[in-house]
Amino acid sequence: MNPEHRQARYPIRCEWGLDGARAVAPGAEIVVVVDVLSFTTCVTVAADRGVEVFPHRWRDESAADLAAEHDASLAVGRSSARPGEVSLSPGTIRAAAGLTRLVLPSPNGSTIVHELTESGATVLAASLRNAAAVAQWINARGPSTVAVIPSGERWPDGGLRPAIEDLWGAGAVIDGLPEDSLSPEARTARDAWRAVSDVGPPLRDCSSGRELIALGFGEDVAIAAEVGSSSRVPLLDGDRFRPA
Repeated sequence: MNPEHRQARYPIRCEWGLDGARAVAPGAEIVVVVDVLSFTTCVTVAADRGVEVFPHRWRDESAADLAAEHDASLAVGRSSARPGEVSLSPGTIRAAAGLTRLVLPSPNGSTIVHELTESGATVLAASLRNAAAVAQWINARGPSTVAVIPSGERWPDGGLRPAIEDLWGAGAVIDGLPEDSLSPEARTARDAWRAVSDVGPPLRDCSSGRELIALGFGEDVAIAAEVGSSSRVPLLDGDRFRPA
């Protein structure tokens, strides 16, 4: 790792995806993971309901074992969910009856969180719904070194696809943090967020939003656009997110 890629001169850093987290999270006291469509939006919706979320890399046998160990529901694939089943779709979490614990696999946001479980940092989940609350929580702790990670998506070959909705979500968190502490990368994310006056239309029209709408998941995009609707700050406590 090139040491200049760590943004170590700056208390507030921002970098993309799993490799970005590996670069800028070391030495950070707080790491904020942002995956607007839809992992961290799901986590905030769950937190609003008091549901514990266990992030997991893949929906495989180990995810089923984790769900059994904690008497938790295991989210199914978004496209394969039947009525009443929970998936990586915030609408299903909001509508589920009797949900208390949820194993939530995700190849992007959840995978990054999983990578950070042994980092020693305080790991938070942020979306557009709770970005302001996350910034307020960080500020209340006093001066901290913070790494904000927009998760991004994946191209078919597995390469990182920077996703504009995650840049907005990261910028919405950074917008509430001290101006004089920002790396150029963090400042750019903040400025991208400030350039959006009403996130609903561009969120529907960006690549990820259009993809979900075409698949019949327009409600997921609408929930993700509920800016400032949640005051919950999901904090990774061991292997699960709980409200901070």
